[in-house]
Amino acid sequence: MSLDSEASSQGGDYRSFRQITRDRLLFEMLRSTRKNSKSTWKVLIMDKFTVKIMSYACKMADITEEGVSLVEDLYKRRQPLPSLDAIYFIQPTKENIVMFLSDMSGRSPLYKKAYVFFSSPVHKELVAQIKKDSSVLPRIAALSEMNLEYFAIDSQGFTTDHERALEELFSENAEGSHKYNACLNTMATRISTVFASMREFPRVHYRVAKTIDASTMTTLRDLIPTKLAASVWNCLAKYKTTVPEFPQTETCELLIVDRSLDQIAPIIHEWTYDAMCHDLLCMDGNKYVHEVPTKNGSATEKKEVLLEDHDPVWLELRHAHIADASERLHDKMTNFISKNKAAQLHQARTGGELSTRDLQKMVQALPQYNDQIDKLSLHVEIAGKLNNIIREQCLRDVGQLEQDLVFGDAGTKELINFLRTQLVVSRENKLRLLMIYAALNPEKFESDKGAKLMQLAGLSADDMIAVNNMRCLCGPDTKKSSVGGFALKFDVHKKKHAHRKERTGEESAWALSRFYPILEG
Repeated sequence: MSLDSEASSQGGDYRSFRQITRDRLLFEMLRSTRKNSKSTWKVLIMDKFTVKIMSYACKMADITEEGVSLVEDLYKRRQPLPSLDAIYFIQPTKENIVMFLSDMSGRSPLYKKAYVFFSSPVHKELVAQIKKDSSVLPRIAALSEMNLEYFAIDSQGFTTDHERALEELFSENAEGSHKYNACLNTMATRISTVFASMREFPRVHYRVAKTIDASTMTTLRDLIPTKLAASVWNCLAKYKTTVPEFPQTETCELLIVDRSLDQIAPIIHEWTYDAMCHDLLCMDGNKYVHEVPTKNGSATEKKEVLLEDHDPVWLELRHAHIADASERLHDKMTNFISKNKAAQLHQARTGGELSTRDLQKMVQALPQYNDQIDKLSLHVEIAGKLNNIIREQCLRDVGQLEQDLVFGDAGTKELINFLRTQLVVSRENKLRLLMIYAALNPEKFESDKGAKLMQLAGLSADDMIAVNNMRCLCGPDTKKSSVGGFALKFDVHKKKHAHRKERTGEESAWALSRFYPILEG
């Protein structure tokens, strides 16, 4: 998706996905309830999905600042607070409406008044269900559609939380199933709410299903981008009349493709600092847990940190190659030591370089440098862990073969030799190699060659299913021979067929940075 800064209806200063989402949740939703409410403090009630929307965009301190004293789960037993007003931020589902009515109906409602905000458009049938209960209606202070149903995972990205989309859309029994249609419809609704939040009306482009010839059948898999584009457009068309200040003409571009466009990008090892962190470390979203010294320095305790845009070191290094990031961190540490007498004295006393633990202890000894040293020590520790894992798992060798396969510098022979000789390579990395090979050579897995390769790699039955499933993402067979009965081979050393072309005029200073996704932002 791209925004044309000149045509954008927003104009003015640039705002990120996360900032737009945060502002809408805090100001458009929470703050709006202050106007007509006599209750100084309120209870915020969310379901399992909307609580994630909130947590990706806002901190608890932000929510408290807007007059929320308590955050509750819609589906957990709650203490009645009849003197307080409640804010409901929920999905417009039958189950949620039943829970809401249960809270607010009868002689003893849980809360005084209810401000109800739905994350996406609510069906008329559900509104009618609410209106039926005469005891609830006088207690509803507001009933509104926020049209905000996505996760703002960082400043430039969002997800619609469809982790099983590949299975629900591309599996062999997906066509015509309820899950297929439900997945597409929900995805379209959530994508549309992104544009409702940004007050942007996109021109929708999509990848058209390709056919080799008249005999090739077009499947529902091939039509996924077309169907999704149509559903998104239908949602957006409704916003023109239902969302205040929604543009009436196109202001930006939306491109819809599916995973068959590039099957390799999510499997191959990416060597940027951000990608390595999420690939190799045990992270929960952007949360990273590490050990720091206790206040008295006698032991260690676990500390949870967020790797996000509020961290200037993360912001600087996240898209850098891991080798570049490591060098920059070393330079930052050297520069810090050269300008800090306490650090110089510590280094002179120990007779060596400052360790991560030394830096962490200095955080306590030098409070004026607290945040600076804290961030630096965190990323020095992370980079050190990453480089250790890269060495232990022989990832440079794995990465080299991955990229050689993609660029046509290696083939079946090299893959077999690698699987036979590199015995320390983990099962997961062998699986990734085989999945890349299957994406590049699906025809090999129509015979017993693929099965033999997987046996050589020592893959489990489930792993083999995963490799074989790569063909579900393949389009029509484009490898039909267009050559006659024979071909003359004048150059026996000719390079093998490459599935990515080298970028002309771009020589990277770092190894293993040749690969690039077909579609880049």
